[in-house]
Amino acid sequence: MNLRDYFDFIDNENIRIHGHRVYVDNVLSNYLWGEGPDELQQRYPQISMEKIYATILYYLANKTEVDAYMARVEKGREERYQEWLQSVASNPEYIERRERLLKAREKWIIEGKASSSGAGEPDAATVST
Repeated sequence: MNLRDYFDFIDNENIRIHGHRVYVDNVLSNYLWGEGPDELQQRYPQISMEKIYATILYYLANKTEVDAYMARVEKGREERYQEWLQSVASNPEYIERRERLLKAREKWIIEGKASSSGAGEPDAATVST
């Protein structure tokens, strides 16, 4: 089996692990942050160890190409985020709702109903202020 057969090359910014909805950049980001194959398999239990090793091997064998791919993916994410900031985040309704949620969160912290770390807090979608 050819190493490239483990992947679906969708376009310039989308490479998935064949048979899954998981993108190569997600697995490799965790790998580059220091997670080993066993940790990656725990994080992505639907992906076999064979495919995890294939992803790592593909990266190591094509480091320059994959690093360029990862940079394109990150650049695309940043561009979409900036577009979102220009449209959604500057919307007065969004700003008002976000402020209400932040005030509710502060109130929960003061009342001891939530921690400042964010763990154990009520779902923001269920909050009414």
